[in-house]
Amino acid sequence: MLVPENDRDTPGGRDISSLGFDGSGILRLEWARGVVIDAPNAQLAMDRVNEMCGGRPTPLLIDMATTQSVSRAARAVFAKRCDASAIALLGSSAVDRVLANFFLGVNSAPVPTRFFTNGDEAVRWLTSQGYDGA
Repeated sequence: MLVPENDRDTPGGRDISSLGFDGSGILRLEWARGVVIDAPNAQLAMDRVNEMCGGRPTPLLIDMATTQSVSRAARAVFAKRCDASAIALLGSSAVDRVLANFFLGVNSAPVPTRFFTNGDEAVRWLTSQGYDGA
């Protein structure tokens, strides 16, 4: 699912490449290539995640493989509680791992959160967190 068209004119709206549910009920957020995630686009992403979840705790897979960086203010936004029941951060490089580990080490994640370089492993872990997919 692409980001709603009205978000395209919102600060940060073009930085979310896609957001939608996969066949197993996991919500997937993919950031645009080369994005610098700042507080406004982090807040927009979390607002959209909460809208999609509709108040129901839902596993969230965030593909950060092509992001450039995450600002300190954005990390503070991501440390707030949202409707995600567990968060898998998916990256592909050592830089992604450093970004994720820095986030996880500096901010206390409100739900179980782990970094992965393999999408299948991320999905298995999210599934093991107690979400029934219904």
